[in-house]
Amino acid sequence: MALTDALDEMVTARELTPTIAMRILLEFDRCIVKELELLKQKTTFGAHLHTYRFCDNVWTFILENVKFKATNYSGIVEEIHADKVKVVACDSKILERK
Repeated sequence: MALTDALDEMVTARELTPTIAMRILLEFDRCIVKELELLKQKTTFGAHLHTYRFCDNVWTFILENVKFKATNYSGIVEEIHADKVKVVACDSKILERK
């Protein structure tokens, strides 16, 4: 959430317009999707689903007690634990249209 928080502060301080802030977020999303497509690494996770929502073709999930397992490039399985994770997902075709 650091990017959205920083952009919110800049919009509030009138250093950026809301339109420019939204463009930055869209470009960030496009870049992340592009880089994730290049990864060969397999990741799985398990968690307790606390809350979910579907609005305007966007899914939001709040997960608790999350355990990620990823196999690194050396073949070693790494585990990462988090108390709470927020996942926001949308159809990639929506990003392509903008």
